[in-house]
Amino acid sequence: MKITGVTSTIVDLRLHRMHRLAMATMAGHTLVIVQMHTDEGVTGLGELSVITGYNEISAGSAKAVIDEVLAPVLMGQDPRRLWHAIGLMDRAIKGNLPCKAALEMACVDITARALNVSSAALLGGAVRDRLEMLWVLASGDLEQELREARHKLEQRTHRHFLVKIGTGDPGDNVRRAVAIRDALPEAATVRVDVNQAWDEATARWAIPALHAGGIAVVEQPVHAASIDALRRLTHASPITVMADEAVATPQDALAYTSTHACDALSIKVSKHGGLLRTAQIAQIASAGGLALFGGTMIEGAIGTAACAQLYSTLPDLQWGCQLFGPQLLVDDVATSALRYEDFALCVPDGPGFGATLDPDKLAYHQRRQVA
Repeated sequence: MKITGVTSTIVDLRLHRMHRLAMATMAGHTLVIVQMHTDEGVTGLGELSVITGYNEISAGSAKAVIDEVLAPVLMGQDPRRLWHAIGLMDRAIKGNLPCKAALEMACVDITARALNVSSAALLGGAVRDRLEMLWVLASGDLEQELREARHKLEQRTHRHFLVKIGTGDPGDNVRRAVAIRDALPEAATVRVDVNQAWDEATARWAIPALHAGGIAVVEQPVHAASIDALRRLTHASPITVMADEAVATPQDALAYTSTHACDALSIKVSKHGGLLRTAQIAQIASAGGLALFGGTMIEGAIGTAACAQLYSTLPDLQWGCQLFGPQLLVDDVATSALRYEDFALCVPDGPGFGATLDPDKLAYHQRRQVA
């Protein structure tokens, strides 16, 4: 089997509501969809998510890297030789992990489809068919977030919540998160994500206040480059400290596990450069005693299905997962067998990721070139 063509398409999608991170406020969302074709008629799908202000790439630059640098080195190669494809991409260009992830994703999808199995079967086999789900509250409006959380509880789709608290006054944000915790049933849990927005001094008083208010986890409270600060906070913290943006590569994972610079790690397929490298990082973290959380870049149906396939194979996933992207998007360019019920996501059983591209929707949402 040989790769005969790669097509990348930028799509712009609407969200059901504004989504606020410390570094960006999202009114809409952009994906780059990859279609990889082979001489045996099997097509694989990949996806990367672009969040302006969060990513180190734009949609246009990601498409250029895929089209002009990475796709050419994969032409004529066997997509089933997964690590070989990764090596070719690494030699072609440094970094650009989300672009490599989208192409590796398509190679995995092709391989599993050719065998008529789920992608999880290629990644060690599923150890669970349901993933405990977390919903992100990121509007910044307390009353709106409470309505949203209660609605999710009533629907029985989510009982774990993460509050984004990296924008605005830290004291107000801590109080907002604690107010949400106080207003929800005891069975619900509440975590917070700072998205690198605090300095160490702020985190030192804020984390005990979060603990006193019943918050379970604080994610990436300080800048990704501040490994020493995060280590000191972790050793002093009464609650779980989770790293996210700080850990992208296996080398990062080794540095954090060997010095216990955090208690837990949020893994993300796009951030780590693909499914195989994410599995590698998860193994390093678990071996080093860190708990795992299946993070998201707000993927659509394709990326979410791919992440779910991998997360289903991880023996340790203590903090569940955050694959809520399809629920936040008003529309998508693909369909999948993903279902959210009884506070969990049901993992598709394939073939491949269990996602199917909708050509009409792809054409409708495709970004138009400006003359």
